[in-house]
Amino acid sequence: MKKSMAPLLLGGALPWLAVAALAQQEAPALDAAPERAKSLGVVTVSGGQPSSLPTQIPTTIEGVTREEIATRINATDSEDALKYLPSLLVRKRYIGDYNHAILSTRASGTGNSARSAVYADGILLSNYLGNGIANGTNYAPRWGLVTPEEIERVDVMYGPFSAAYPGNSAGAVVDYVTRMPTRLEAHVSAGYSSQPNELYRTDRSFNSWQTSASLGSKSGDWSWWINLHRTDSQGQPQTFTTVPVAAGQPGAAGKPVSGAVAGLNTTNTPWYILGSGTQYHTVQDHAKLKLAYDINATLRASYTLGWWQNRSEGRPASFLSGPDGQPVYSGPVNIAGRAYTLAPTAFPLSNDDQTHTMHGVSLKSHTQGRFDWELAASLYDYGRDRQRAPTTALPQATAGGPGTLQSQDGTGWNTLAAKGTWRPDGMQGAHIVDFGLGRDAYKLGITKLNVLGSWIDGAANLQAPVSDVGGRSETRYLWAQDAWRFAPRWKAVLGLRWEDWVAHDGFTSTASSRQGYARRSESHFSPKAALAYQWSSDTVLKASLGRALRFPTVGELYGATSGGALSFINDPHLKPEKSWTGELSAEKDLGNGLARATLFHEVTRDALYSQPIPGSANPIVSRVQNVDKIRTLGLELAYSGQPAWLRGLDLGGSLTFADSEIVANAANPASVGKRQPRVPRWRATAYATYQPDERWAFTVAARYSGRQYSTLDNSDVNAFVYMGASKYFTVDLRVRLQLTRQWSAAFGIDNANNYQYWNFHPYPQRTYQASLRWDL
Repeated sequence: MKKSMAPLLLGGALPWLAVAALAQQEAPALDAAPERAKSLGVVTVSGGQPSSLPTQIPTTIEGVTREEIATRINATDSEDALKYLPSLLVRKRYIGDYNHAILSTRASGTGNSARSAVYADGILLSNYLGNGIANGTNYAPRWGLVTPEEIERVDVMYGPFSAAYPGNSAGAVVDYVTRMPTRLEAHVSAGYSSQPNELYRTDRSFNSWQTSASLGSKSGDWSWWINLHRTDSQGQPQTFTTVPVAAGQPGAAGKPVSGAVAGLNTTNTPWYILGSGTQYHTVQDHAKLKLAYDINATLRASYTLGWWQNRSEGRPASFLSGPDGQPVYSGPVNIAGRAYTLAPTAFPLSNDDQTHTMHGVSLKSHTQGRFDWELAASLYDYGRDRQRAPTTALPQATAGGPGTLQSQDGTGWNTLAAKGTWRPDGMQGAHIVDFGLGRDAYKLGITKLNVLGSWIDGAANLQAPVSDVGGRSETRYLWAQDAWRFAPRWKAVLGLRWEDWVAHDGFTSTASSRQGYARRSESHFSPKAALAYQWSSDTVLKASLGRALRFPTVGELYGATSGGALSFINDPHLKPEKSWTGELSAEKDLGNGLARATLFHEVTRDALYSQPIPGSANPIVSRVQNVDKIRTLGLELAYSGQPAWLRGLDLGGSLTFADSEIVANAANPASVGKRQPRVPRWRATAYATYQPDERWAFTVAARYSGRQYSTLDNSDVNAFVYMGASKYFTVDLRVRLQLTRQWSAAFGIDNANNYQYWNFHPYPQRTYQASLRWDL
């Protein structure tokens, strides 16, 4: 769609939005991607394809289109589409990161995956079985069920201001719309990436290959789309084996070893780094089938099948070598006159084997008359999800030996929803009412078993589980919101959401004990309100206020693990997290650009965080608890446009300030007055794309984040080290060339300035990328 700078259009980084007059034109066809039109600060969504978006969006919304992704972004995974949007960060550690790529928003850090909502074609991809990384598993969104080649557009809604979404939307809602052809289409692409990496004693390149093929068409009333994708990726080491210097006993005991790297940990305590771990080699296969049938001119049935398979190996490397020059992995060792004993699992190995499937069905009307409706259902199934790990030491572990098998087979979630839109006075009437009801259900099961025979392929010993945890939760909801144009220059959106939550069948068990938990339930209302005023022909002012209830996840309630240096204790009595969020925005059409300033404020009570129990040591025992109160106040600036002084130049950028403070926390008084973990004070993005003609596109982009902390008490003062959360400034480059009508090529460099930065794990260093694409 041609970019427009028309008066009523808002949202600095949404150059594809149509002017308000578009709403008066003929409704898009059923096979068109959802269109966006803006009037008096409220976005109207229309289109026949499935989407999580309601027809009226009262909140700040940003986004990016397929064309902008291809031109501007070195996108190897679907989450890369969010790279340069305001106030967002995805903790992606390597190409194909399937277990830690958590989204951070204005007032939520990368440990809070349950405070944002990710959808694709109306199907929930956010994993609300847990929050962040805990109890031996992860709860990042299932980004792998969407590939970059599929994306038609991505929209991001900031804050919990729409009644259509659960309290998990407190941070943001990310909505992917994937392609559905209107004619015969075929696409083939291949890409290669290489990351030379130097860190501690690691000095090698980690390379990745990606291939993709898509085919789709429309014939009569039928439309279909098939996408196949493979990623074969080597990531840099993610973890490191360490020992505090003071833990060693002075003397000559133990095998003398060399190679340990001396340094300071996050609290500036001297330690030795003994080797690297979790260097993943992941091979992922993805398949997507989309079918749509137009029952008549205004009614469409759609079905989506997604299949994702992962085979991953996590491997360590010891920096230590003995007098004979051979690597040392375990047992008594002596470093610089101090004796240490390394456990058999000091340098852990792991093999992951996962096959997940996703189903989505919908029946959607698109009359654009007085009433439209939609019925939708989805299922996400961990058909096979297993991790194997040895309990014997290297080098013997490479050939086999005893070990464990952790299984999440059968875990997953399903959703049911019915939605309607009532326009009592037609499309241009004073009221447009969206409403709906539905149910979301989650089932978690994590069983850890000893293996009979070799850890690599041996059968599990079902008679004596090491641990077994699980449970279920469901949320039933009703919601409604009314977009009311009550005066020529004024529009309000008033909404209310009711949720009835229940958790049941929870248990934690070991080989010697089993603990069951009582059923519990709660019901709450969440009001929403937004008010917009057309201050002048090119400026709109808007105020929004919303309450969000984030219920505890099954993992937080029932998931308990123990062993090694860390233990996690569940709490079946957790309170829901309760947030009030408000924002004031001014959005201005500059003629050749769009600018926005947003002041935001959030108060969260009973925030759900995992934090250490004071005084615990060897192991450090953490439990998820309610933090009494967190307060965030911030300002976000955004701009995008095409300056008149150079034709073919696109500019965009954002600057965010967030003062996020823990105001009260009886469970950990030392954290009061400290900054919320993983929420930096300053963030910024910027990009410039120059297209001198229709063949060439040159992009330079940058991202910045200020200092962060990982602990509630901000005791991790040394940020540029393993387990630290550092500031960063990275510059990305991309050149795209349209070789012929069908062939295109691109070359890019991510982190061209080779900035070494951390978010517990190390982020990638300078990475070179090249790709070739053919389009029918």
